[in-house]
Amino acid sequence: MNKLLLIRGLGHSGTTILDLALGAHPQMVGLGEAARILERPSPSDAHRGPAQLRGALRFKRRCTCGEIAAECPVWGPVLAWLPEHDHCPLAVKMQRLIHSLEAAQALDSSATSWVIDSYQGDFSLPFQQDSDLDIRVIHLTRDLRSWVHSRARSGRERGRWFPGLNPMLRWCWMNARHERLLQRCPHPVLRLGYEQLALDPEGTLGRICTWLGLEMSEQMLQPGQFSTSHVLSGNRMRFDPKRSASIRYDASWMAAPSGLAQAALVLPWVAALNRRLVYSAAAESR
Repeated sequence: MNKLLLIRGLGHSGTTILDLALGAHPQMVGLGEAARILERPSPSDAHRGPAQLRGALRFKRRCTCGEIAAECPVWGPVLAWLPEHDHCPLAVKMQRLIHSLEAAQALDSSATSWVIDSYQGDFSLPFQQDSDLDIRVIHLTRDLRSWVHSRARSGRERGRWFPGLNPMLRWCWMNARHERLLQRCPHPVLRLGYEQLALDPEGTLGRICTWLGLEMSEQMLQPGQFSTSHVLSGNRMRFDPKRSASIRYDASWMAAPSGLAQAALVLPWVAALNRRLVYSAAAESR
């Protein structure tokens, strides 16, 4: 197993559903936000999931494979190993996780071509210098207006003024930064819009499979039913049978669009960034 697919993008941009959909392919398995779990938590993050999974939480949280994390054949051994090896580089930890996956698959005689990591919040790229791994990156971006509407929801419910301001600024700054980082990435990069994925899942997943050298599998259109991923960290929809049953577009932003997001698109560079990352005529790769 020497092929690693990294899904990168802002949170709430569809990274989890894409992970699950790809994991429904017989030749792929998703590991969710693996890098987020494996990174050494800072003292200020001791209350968060990745730190807690090194302790009691691993006996409570369930993996998408159906097992409690500690009993998951992939994550269980790694979570037990992590506390005494948190000083190790991320690449070493990721390799340990891949070896654990290989051992689990050897027991049931299954085989996987691609391992998927969908750490959405950061652009951590393990194995940058590993020539033995075929590493590819999908940069997934959601339309500015849709993303701001989603992230500003709690602020609107609390009656905050301009609840979309910080999300709008974050979308612009982070996506511009991510684009610059990936322009320097030594690995093949596929630029993909969430709108492309959600409005044309069959066509988009087919293009991804072609890019990865695989045949399209109809199972990918029903992630919740067929996904074999081992996801411990990601959007909670991974455990919602209705939301994970298929890939559907949330068009609620069209009924109540963010005025700030709409205004931001008047700026030529913001409009160009949104169009370039989200609305390419077809998924762009290099």
